[in-house]
Amino acid sequence: MITLSAEQCRIIGVMLEKETTTPEQYPMSLNGLLTGCNQKSNREPVLSLTENEVQNLVDELVQMNQLMVDHKASSRVNKYFHRFCNTEFGSLQFTPQQRAIICVLLLRGPQTPGELRTRTNRLADFTDVSEVETTLNELQDIKGQILVKKLEREPGKRESRYVHLFSDIEESSLAAPCYSQADMPLSENTNPFEQRITTLEQQVATLTKQVAYLTELLETE
Repeated sequence: MITLSAEQCRIIGVMLEKETTTPEQYPMSLNGLLTGCNQKSNREPVLSLTENEVQNLVDELVQMNQLMVDHKASSRVNKYFHRFCNTEFGSLQFTPQQRAIICVLLLRGPQTPGELRTRTNRLADFTDVSEVETTLNELQDIKGQILVKKLEREPGKRESRYVHLFSDIEESSLAAPCYSQADMPLSENTNPFEQRITTLEQQVATLTKQVAYLTELLETE
């Protein structure tokens, strides 16, 4: 199985997404890939790659035979298509549901089955969360290859998250809390006024995440 960097995963994820959602823009130009990689919605984490960085990533993936230049394109700028899956060149042949889950995992990192069902709505149809879980189980044995892994359930969470295995990601780093300034643990030496502000910031950050999640659910209905 191929091993990709996190940034290479973003490139492949963008190409899988755009191939399905905006086929008129596929194969993709370097500028289209740059915009898709740095997109602020439906991306975790949000990146700020430069044009040179994206070009280097594309060149690397071409060398790895994961991307190809579309020589049939009439445009004066190079257009690229992927060879990652569902092509005559590679061994990975996914169903639409499997492909959708891999795509979203490449774009947004570890996610629960519930999150995956919501976030794949433009890529494939799932009748319920159990169908997502069935597809995740299939991806744990594709012709002897394990493509996704179920992570240990985090404290206070109802569902376990799943992660793709196309890049070398330490599980400890996935489980470790990622603090913004508002989420930083309180020190014993924090004075009451600072402690109150920090607590309020934590509450606002939590509410913001909840509102964003609810908004995303409503937009998909």
